[in-house]
Amino acid sequence: MSRPRRARAAKATTAPIGRTANPANGATGRAVSQPAGAVAGVRVEAVDAMRGLAIVAMVVYHFVFDLRFYSVVRADFENDPFWLTYRAIVLSTFLLVVGVSLVLARHYGVSTGRFARRVGVIALCALAATIGSYLVFPERFIYFGILHSIAVASLLARPLAGRPRLALGLGVLAIVAGLVLSHPFFDSRAASWLGFNTVKPPTEDFVPLFPWLGVVLVGIWLGHEFLRRDFAPIAPLARTPDWLHWMGRHSLAIYMVHQPVLLGLLWLAFRH
Repeated sequence: MSRPRRARAAKATTAPIGRTANPANGATGRAVSQPAGAVAGVRVEAVDAMRGLAIVAMVVYHFVFDLRFYSVVRADFENDPFWLTYRAIVLSTFLLVVGVSLVLARHYGVSTGRFARRVGVIALCALAATIGSYLVFPERFIYFGILHSIAVASLLARPLAGRPRLALGLGVLAIVAGLVLSHPFFDSRAASWLGFNTVKPPTEDFVPLFPWLGVVLVGIWLGHEFLRRDFAPIAPLARTPDWLHWMGRHSLAIYMVHQPVLLGLLWLAFRH
């Protein structure tokens, strides 16, 4: 790192919230905004791009899902290894970025109040997703989807944001436990949000705490690795198109509006 850049990066770590940071290797910082799952005090363009890629992949997934809803395609999202793997990659990317964002929030001094407000917004959006899905899919409405999982996991993982090795160890344990342990007790809706189910509950989106909390915890370790290496492992993402960064910065809004828009457009296209 050059001396001027080092000085700017050092200054950014102690700057008030809303200033810009300048991490090395092209992963530049920007002013504060509030994407889904992000509570960092600065914008890191490479991290925004990671989130933007996940948003694009999610929109593609839901577009095909909606085509199936209108009986245009016959994609088997429940059993096809391709779609199961695709969904797992998208979810993992989102939740890893949540963990990275918790580390950035701690590193750049985001206050507890700002963090609480952000989690509150995500929780309200999760409630809106539950209500909206109930109106469309009353038998399979979303009661613990990605937004619910992000809100709860953010609260549980935040105390470990400064302890990357412990977070990594607990994260791996949580992932393994969520994948290999199961009991009929957790098949009821009241307990299924924890994970450990023997069967997947009837819901359109299901992201239980186990194993997915573990991915957030691994993201905390990853965030420390990014900081330690001045974001070099993901620096090329900072040079991706601006529209991808924009999607990463506004991922919560995109998540909330994209399905009504897609369903509405497809209804117009296939109503005849």
